[in-house]
Amino acid sequence: LQISGYLNLLANTIDNFTHGLAVAASFLISRKVGFLTTMAILLHEIPHEVGDFAILLRAGFDRWSAAKMQLSTALGGILGACFAICAQSPKGAGETVAWILPFTSGGFLYIALVNVVPDLLEEKNPWNSLQQILLLCTGITVMVLLSLT
Repeated sequence: LQISGYLNLLANTIDNFTHGLAVAASFLISRKVGFLTTMAILLHEIPHEVGDFAILLRAGFDRWSAAKMQLSTALGGILGACFAICAQSPKGAGETVAWILPFTSGGFLYIALVNVVPDLLEEKNPWNSLQQILLLCTGITVMVLLSLT
């Protein structure tokens, strides 16, 4: 098996850990914020996990092993949620959320920008770049609208 498959599993476990942190911290704020965060992460995770599955297949895993390994990375999310809950301050959730949500949000923004901006700069067709920028702005607008309701 290629090392790229194992590196992908490690990265996916860390990614899921930060998702678990974000979900638990969001539910510490309110149910509404928790559900919105969960939905956003689920929408992100569906294509992400399909891509990771394909990486594992290309790295030499058979379908069953790749599926089992992908499921095992979900433990990172459970550990992240447990960490966020256990890190809750006796003074209340506010102090816990004060460092967890900026940490996870910054990580999500960094990863998105590191992946998206170089592709936009290398794109030869300006229409494709415009479409990607419009979709990015649409996603931001949806998040803002959902936060207002």
